[in-house]
Amino acid sequence: MDLGWLVAPFTVGLLGSVHCVGMCGGIVAALSQVPPAREVRAFPVPVTVAGAPAGAAAPLALHMAARTLSYNAGRIGSYAVAGAIAGGAIGGVRTLAQTAAWQQGAFVLANLMLVALGLYLAGLWQGAARIESLGMPLWRRIQPLTNRIGPMGTTPRMFVLGALWGWLPCGMVYSMLLTAMLAGSPVRSALTMAAFGLGTLPTLLAAGMMGTRLRPILQRRGLRLAGGLMVTAFGVLGLLRAFAGHHVAWLEAICIGGAA
Repeated sequence: MDLGWLVAPFTVGLLGSVHCVGMCGGIVAALSQVPPAREVRAFPVPVTVAGAPAGAAAPLALHMAARTLSYNAGRIGSYAVAGAIAGGAIGGVRTLAQTAAWQQGAFVLANLMLVALGLYLAGLWQGAARIESLGMPLWRRIQPLTNRIGPMGTTPRMFVLGALWGWLPCGMVYSMLLTAMLAGSPVRSALTMAAFGLGTLPTLLAAGMMGTRLRPILQRRGLRLAGGLMVTAFGVLGLLRAFAGHHVAWLEAICIGGAA
């Protein structure tokens, strides 16, 4: 199977991951540590963190990495599930409206959302943040479950927390969900969201391992501006491809598009 089409969502996740540090980097850093048992209050829910088990043989760094990876595996898994749901839902619509005009319109809309996302990440326009309110009704139902998980002393519990946290309203995730809808099937849509989530992993893994030391660096204005403008460029190239018919190999690889 040719997976070259996953380059675009992965790169968008990589470039936009500075935003993820602001959204959930704090909780990743807090939960990946192994301090004495105490309650850590991290936006938007308080979470109880357990200390390391007595006589644990594994090094502290290994504990931190395992907990961080477990949390992110749950989060990325939720993205993939959301992608599969979105892909399945839009599949019925495409069956009813299997026209080139519909596909072209959806393709243009996805790239316009990518432009809006890039401007949002760069701090130049906050329009993409408004769609986060669409997910608040669902999040209000999921949020109370995060309080029932118990002490975060084990990687399975970290995985469950990440799976729940993956449904936190996020303009960047919602923008990518629109792209995932164009993938052509629930499986391809799930892979699109998984690739996007994997793109965010390096930064969040580093944030978990380094704690709060990395956040000031990633939140620098210049870094956010550069990442946001690069995401915007992806959307602009996609629009050029849509309207001007540029079917060049390298452009096909980096642009957001529907199923082949």
